[in-house]
Amino acid sequence: MNDTMPSSRGERWLHALAGETATNAPVQYADASLGDEPARFIAVVPAPEHRFPRARENVVGLEQGWRVAQAVRDAMNADAHTARKRPIVAIVDVKSQAYGYREEMLGIHLACAAAVDAYAQARLAGHPIVALIVGPAMSGAFLAHGYQADRILALDAPGTMVHAMGKEAAARVTRRCVEALDALGDTITPMSYSLTGGFAKLGLLDRLIEDVDADAPTDAQVGRVRAAIVEAVASARAGSRALDRRLESDTARATRAASIDVRQRMALQWDAV
Repeated sequence: MNDTMPSSRGERWLHALAGETATNAPVQYADASLGDEPARFIAVVPAPEHRFPRARENVVGLEQGWRVAQAVRDAMNADAHTARKRPIVAIVDVKSQAYGYREEMLGIHLACAAAVDAYAQARLAGHPIVALIVGPAMSGAFLAHGYQADRILALDAPGTMVHAMGKEAAARVTRRCVEALDALGDTITPMSYSLTGGFAKLGLLDRLIEDVDADAPTDAQVGRVRAAIVEAVASARAGSRALDRRLESDTARATRAASIDVRQRMALQWDAV
């Protein structure tokens, strides 16, 4: 068992929702009851002694990508001959993918792709996949761990965000100060670092859970989050296993009209061939 104190939000919420885990950093997972059925909970957590220095925080590196894929596929294999597949809950608190020369040379793209593929295959096989964002959900790390979910939930709390890169890095790339970048987010939705002002307006977020202390939740707050996950699982089971619904909401139609138009035009050309 893991007897150390939780070192990140992801690890705290994994313990709060699923109890102690039998796995060590950098990827922890546990099977626990969710409503009236078993579920698998997975989190990427800091690994201060990791052999790859770039992957010592809660980031998705080489080992993390492969281990997430293994945790998902182990659940798939266990349920291979059952009609009702267990839910898989991705607890998302990931700062980035691990940037480094060794990571690039050894194929971090393959490790992250393995995690993406595992989640996608599990979803298509009938496992309800729910992502719970409790901290940052950044860059390729979120693509590898959480973005393939049927339903995406997030805590409305300081420190939760979804973006392609950190604010300071984005300011350098765009040659703006951080304050100017924040102002840009007020008018360009995808540039916003606010969940309510950005990601939630793109039709990708299914529920924003309010009034929860992300760092030290009470038992009642954990219960409300668990109930929200149970509802998301039921919704996923009742809906399509594809992700088309992300472009079908009123919010998506308003803020992603160009994306919808491009997809429709591409489909027409594809079908015409």
